Amino acid sequence: MSGYLKTTLFGVLCAMLKYSTDAFAQKEALDFSARNSLYLELGGSSGRYAVNYSRIIHQKEKLKLNVSAGFTLWHHHRYDMSLSNRRTTWLPGIPIEFSAFWGRSNHHLEFGVGLIPYLAPRIQIDADTFEASDKIVFGAIVPLRIGYRYQKPGGGFFYRVGYTPLFIVPVGGRENWSFEPRFAGVSIGKSF
Repeated sequence: MSGYLKTTLFGVLCAMLKYSTDAFAQKEALDFSARNSLYLELGGSSGRYAVNYSRIIHQKEKLKLNVSAGFTLWHHHRYDMSLSNRRTTWLPGIPIEFSAFWGRSNHHLEFGVGLIPYLAPRIQIDADTFEASDKIVFGAIVPLRIGYRYQKPGGGFFYRVGYTPLFIVPVGGRENWSFEPRFAGVSIGKSF
C-alpha cells in the first residue's frame, strides 16, 4: 500500500472517530425537569411489593439525591387457637428510601438505604399455662440498594433493577439482627 493511501485512510478514520464521538458524547449532565416518579416495586427495598412515590430533592451535575415512600399490604396466615383453623390477615408496611443516583442522561448507577416499618403477627406461649396467644407486633427491615436506574430527564417511562440485601431489625420480640443477602427487586413506573 502506498504512503499516500495509508495517510488518506488514516485521516478518514480519524475524522470518522472524531465526528462519531462528538455526535454521541454528552459534555454536561442534563438537569431533571421531571423530579417526581410514581411506580410499582416488586421485591427490592419494599420487601415484597409496594406502590411508591419518589422525588428528586437535589441535583448537581451527574449526582441526583432522591427520597421515596410507599405503601404495601402483606398477607400473613394466622391460626385461630380456639377454632383450630387458619385465616389470612393483611397488615401494612411503609417502605421509605433515600437513594443517590449517578449519571449524565437516562442511565444511572444507584445506591440507597431504606427502612420498612411493618406490622406482623407473632404467636406467644405463656410459660406457666402453655396457652398460646396471637398478637400483632411491630417489625422493621433496613434494605440497602445498589443497582441500575433508567430515567429520562424530561419524564416518561421509568424503571430500575437492583440488588437489595436486607437487615431485619430486632424488634417485635426478635432478639437478634438477621441478614438476608439474597434479595433483589425491580421497579416500573412513570416520572413526571
